[in-house]
This record gives sequence, structure tokens and C-alpha cells, in this order.
Amino acid sequence: MTTPAHEAILDYVQNILGDALVSVKSEHGELTLELSRDKWRSCGYTLRDDPRLGFEQLIDLCGVDYLTYGEQERRAPRFAVVAHLLSLRHNRRVRLRTFLDDEAPVVASLTEVWNSAEWYEREAFDLFGFIFEGHKDLRRLLTDYGFVGHPFRKDFPISGRVEMRYDPDKRRVVYEPVSIEPRVLVPRVIREEGYGGRDS
Repeated sequence: MTTPAHEAILDYVQNILGDALVSVKSEHGELTLELSRDKWRSCGYTLRDDPRLGFEQLIDLCGVDYLTYGEQERRAPRFAVVAHLLSLRHNRRVRLRTFLDDEAPVVASLTEVWNSAEWYEREAFDLFGFIFEGHKDLRRLLTDYGFVGHPFRKDFPISGRVEMRYDPDKRRVVYEPVSIEPRVLVPRVIREEGYGGRDS
């Protein structure tokens, strides 16, 4: 269901973005614009610079892995980049999303449009393995030097692949294969007689 605030700009956004706009969703009072990957950066300039839109702030950018999502079989590409924009002038928010190629998740960097994208994109590169073309300092941000893999991908093992410890004989930190046995946690419900029920 589209809110009145969304209806006020929806037609205008559809006209100004044209074929770069793949789809529009208005759910739970939030507007999501799905954009074509090859127009990702140019749409950013339009949304920022057009006076009727004026989304001058990028307040968040993150990655999404749709490897498993709900109960339905996945039909869309696996990876997406999502950006949240804010217009202080018009007191509006909008969410942008674009899907990436499964094998080579590459998209244009938004750092030219919004400076705040710099560390958000580094985080998405580190945790998901997304490449942002045009980013001037794309390197890991949260994981260790030499870390292998991308821990926010859903096929990355929960316990990781290596563990580290300080070796007093070698006088340095050493990396070893994970010694934790993989396991599936199943929650147990424990009910004691008279606890939390009518008899207590």
C-alpha cells in the first residue's frame, strides 16, 4: 500500500529515473526503489541533485545475501546492495537496492556521490566480497590481515575456518584450523511443574 507521502514523489521518480528504475515497493511505510546495476551511480546523482528529491545524505549502505530467504525457492540473483537515503530538506527517506552478479558481484562505488559511502562500501567488501568500482581505498575493514573468505555470506561456516592463539615458543600469534566441532543447536523447552503456570 502506497502512503500519501510516497504518492507525492512516486510519479516524479518514475519519470526522472526512466528505465533505470526496475521496480518500486511501498511496504510498512517505507519506499524501496530497485535500480538497474549499470545505472546505480547515475541514479545516485539524480536523487541527490534534483531539487524536488534532494536526498543529500546516505545514512547506510549494506550487503544482502539471498542464498536462503524465507520458505520460497530463490529466483532472483543471490547478492544485493542496499542503500538508505535521507532528504533533510523534504523530511523523506528512501531505500535503494540493486542486484549483483552471483559469480562477480561488482557495482559502481557511490563515494563520488556521498562521501559517507566510503566505509560502508569497505565493510560490504570485507564481509560479503562485493567490489565497488571507483572506490579509492577498497580494503578490509573489520577482519584480520590475510583473512580468507567473507563472513557474512550465508555459506561461510559459523565457527569460521581458522582460529588464532599466541604461541609462547614462537613468540607470535599463530593460525590453526578450527578445533571446534560443528554442531546444530536445537533449543530445548524446559517446563518445571508449577513454574509460570496457574499453580504458581
